[in-house]
Amino acid sequence: MEIIETLNMPKSNGHYSQCIQHNGILYLSGQLPIDPATKAIPESIEEQTDLALKNIGLILNEAGSSIKKVLQMRIYISDISLWDKVNERYSVFFKDHKPVRSVIPTRDLHFGCLIEVEATAIIN
Repeated sequence: MEIIETLNMPKSNGHYSQCIQHNGILYLSGQLPIDPATKAIPESIEEQTDLALKNIGLILNEAGSSIKKVLQMRIYISDISLWDKVNERYSVFFKDHKPVRSVIPTRDLHFGCLIEVEATAIIN
């Protein structure tokens, strides 16, 4: 097992790793829609979805993988009524790649975010 950290990855805010590699599989912690540089959180679910997925893409690239290597996504949303908008932005991000996926409606997410996403991928 190897913890993967780089200067370009978002920093964890608690006692966890952003990414661990084990036997060629990358396990990414949940990513909130927080800009790593400014710590800003966009308002709309579309912008939050784009940013959370962008953070996933950044971590994957830093770990030597890519969004085309994602096996599974877990998406937590604060309200099931957001599903259609999230799905639309998700499909733009992944294009023709369709990892297996779960969408889990929750109640409140940390910092008032509307979405959190986590991924499992293979390393290149």
